[in-house]
Amino acid sequence: MSMENKAIQAFTESLIFRLDEKTEMIAKCLHQLSEEELWQRPNQASNSVGNLLLHLCGNIRQYMISGLGKQDDIRERDLEFNISGGYTKAALFEKLDGVLEETKAVVNALDNEAWLSEYQVQGFKLSGIGIALHVVEHYAYHTGQIAFWTKLLKAEDLGFYEGIDLNTKND
Repeated sequence: MSMENKAIQAFTESLIFRLDEKTEMIAKCLHQLSEEELWQRPNQASNSVGNLLLHLCGNIRQYMISGLGKQDDIRERDLEFNISGGYTKAALFEKLDGVLEETKAVVNALDNEAWLSEYQVQGFKLSGIGIALHVVEHYAYHTGQIAFWTKLLKAEDLGFYEGIDLNTKND
């Protein structure tokens, strides 16, 4: 395997690992929240967990499935923030999981040329790698917001790293 192939393989494995890691964090938050809390906003300038999940689905679909996967761009971004109910926790998580499964299929189907090519997505010109980096950082950013809001509502640790000694020093 060429060095370029090894690098792309390591990149895609890390990409999928981080998406899965953050998805587990979101699942832990949803487990803590009631159906009513799912749609509760901290204030008028902030979004509910439900809105953030719809937003993540829209963003990932637009960038990864449409941008890299060459499917139609069906995103209606404003609706992601204007909805104030109508989905249960289970339905939203199923929607997110479906988008992520489609994304993984796109990731696993791309060749090196596709990762290095340029794309127009949401008005931005990005390489395939740039698209993937955007999606992971955006997903992590909003996962942090979901975790923070869940902690504020529940006043409990979420146990994301339970059983792992985070004070372990590097070799």
